[in-house]
Amino acid sequence: MTKSVRINLALVLVALFWAGLSLGIGPAHLGWGRAFAALIGQGDSIATTIVWQLRLPRALLAVLIGAMLGGAGAALQGYLRNPLADPGVLGTSSTAALGAVLALYYGFAALSPLTLPIFAITGALVGLIPLLLLAARSEGPLALVLAGVAIATAAGAGISLALNFAPNPFAAVEIMTWLMGSLADRSFLHVWLALPCVVIGLGLILLEGRALDALTLGEEGATALGIDLKRTRLILLSATAIGVGGAVAVSGAIGFVGLVVPHLVRPFTDRRPSSLLVPSALGGAALLAAADALVRSVPTLEEPRLGVVTALIGVPVFLHQLVRARRQW
Repeated sequence: MTKSVRINLALVLVALFWAGLSLGIGPAHLGWGRAFAALIGQGDSIATTIVWQLRLPRALLAVLIGAMLGGAGAALQGYLRNPLADPGVLGTSSTAALGAVLALYYGFAALSPLTLPIFAITGALVGLIPLLLLAARSEGPLALVLAGVAIATAAGAGISLALNFAPNPFAAVEIMTWLMGSLADRSFLHVWLALPCVVIGLGLILLEGRALDALTLGEEGATALGIDLKRTRLILLSATAIGVGGAVAVSGAIGFVGLVVPHLVRPFTDRRPSSLLVPSALGGAALLAAADALVRSVPTLEEPRLGVVTALIGVPVFLHQLVRARRQW
């Protein structure tokens, strides 16, 4: 068994452990034995309803969304050759959040459970258009980062305006709550909505592993190896927009996963960008499943927001990585 297989297997087991552990955690105390019996169809009706309609969809979403954010972060760090890159650097998360905020602001979210996710995915895809146009004349990563910063700033301004001109305090609270990120009260409807977006996004990212490896030689070196940089950029940006847009659509804004996870798993790989993609996706799934389990285990009247918890986890880890890298330099 190779080193990469062992690492991936270990991360799969960690993700499954936290996802399974979360099935027994919640306001209604079931215990893991009763939750497992309900999961395999041998539990009582109350436990079965809680596990299958509330906790299992939530656990699956944590794994899916964490995998997408982790994989996208690793891909963008490889493509941009920037260890600080994550889906937010291209404005994808911001434009998806703006789409969801518009649905909440104008009341469309009350029409159907699908309205909010559809607006968020649409926002991510619409934000891809100016990103490609602004960076069209340059194949370098700098123009792409600057365009992403501009789009993220514009989307952030739109979100602030929505909060400023919210028609009533309840709409403002609803928008702010969504922006903090959460997986509470999600169902299999949200799982089926996020699943195809995540599968498409991660699938396209994994196909570009060779191109990411070639880019470590620089753009001229990658071109000499036969890599079409424009095609690679289009595929990676589209994959990020579709996958992260679908993830943000059902969870709200969740940060730091795509930024931190690649740094955590990189020492266990051969440091090639392609070898980092799968471990980062699995590590993101494990991290978000663990964070969601932690959120539900906190004894408070109001459940802490998942986006807040990932930030609290991510900032110390990221600062530790910066100090460690500085010592190595």
